[in-house]
Amino acid sequence: MQLLHNVSLKPYNTFGMDVTADTLAFIDDAAMLEAVSNDLNMPAEKHVLGGGSNVLLTGNVKGLLLVNRTKGISLLREDDDHVWLQVQSGEVWHEFVLYAIGNGWAGIENLALIPGTVGAAPIQNIGAYGVEVKETIESVYAWHWDEQKMVQFQNADCRFGYRDSIFKQELKNKLFITSVVFKLNKKPTFHTTYGAISQELDKNGIKELSIKAIAEAVIAIRSSKLPDPKQIGNAGSFFKNPAVNTDHFELLQTNYPDIPSYPVDATHVKVPAGWLIEKCGWKGYREGDTGVHEKQALVLVNYGHANGAAVWALSGKIVQSVQERFGIELEREVQVW
Repeated sequence: MQLLHNVSLKPYNTFGMDVTADTLAFIDDAAMLEAVSNDLNMPAEKHVLGGGSNVLLTGNVKGLLLVNRTKGISLLREDDDHVWLQVQSGEVWHEFVLYAIGNGWAGIENLALIPGTVGAAPIQNIGAYGVEVKETIESVYAWHWDEQKMVQFQNADCRFGYRDSIFKQELKNKLFITSVVFKLNKKPTFHTTYGAISQELDKNGIKELSIKAIAEAVIAIRSSKLPDPKQIGNAGSFFKNPAVNTDHFELLQTNYPDIPSYPVDATHVKVPAGWLIEKCGWKGYREGDTGVHEKQALVLVNYGHANGAAVWALSGKIVQSVQERFGIELEREVQVW
């Protein structure tokens, strides 16, 4: 295994932060992880980077940074209704979505164009347009650094929540996810009521629903609202949509009759963070090379030479302003190193 030293991470994170890694290695096969664990000369502190699309680098990365490049999709089994696929964690998520659609396998078409790798999907419990990836995950395989062995997590073991999992909590930095087993459907259940999917389908004159048509609608919507990291550095949605209790929401409605919401349970509703941020006047804001995207207030951007500390500071100002105006504390979705 080749170790690289003092490597610029600008090409490896979609924010385009120009920081360095003390030591970097590319992981092409899960078997390499045992060698990493057994090599006493390896730094004890380890970090894993997939697509670098959900991380804000605020400084140089110490220890050993492992860039995941594992590839492969295997059909484990199938029946009349489902297929089970084991997907290596370094696979690009969107390419896996297209692969599933090409084979007529449903369940993840609403998650098209989400950046990142398959390995990051369970960590973040990625979700969009009424679908969360937890609905299709059967199990997760990972190398456990402390136990120095491969471990398996069934869906229930993952403790999935809204943009959350056990991998972001007590197992953070303790694992290298090696593969994910997905259970996809041969007979699709279409999810078109969330967001602008129905309007996009109507605009395209789609009369007969298909997973391909839904994915194309999602891709068109995301492309129109979210900046391309190749053009403007960003990590997608920076904040989670907060859930508030119904009493609080009803108070807000008296002052903001147009406030949007989505039901969570009998006592809570979810309010779009982008709407809250926009109401506080941040949409299109720019300070040096750091700012809030002009089309989507959820997205913080790097216009060229911003640093992670400046983006973090701006996110703090946004959190404070939303708290002061609405009494709602926003939670950052992006991982901060």
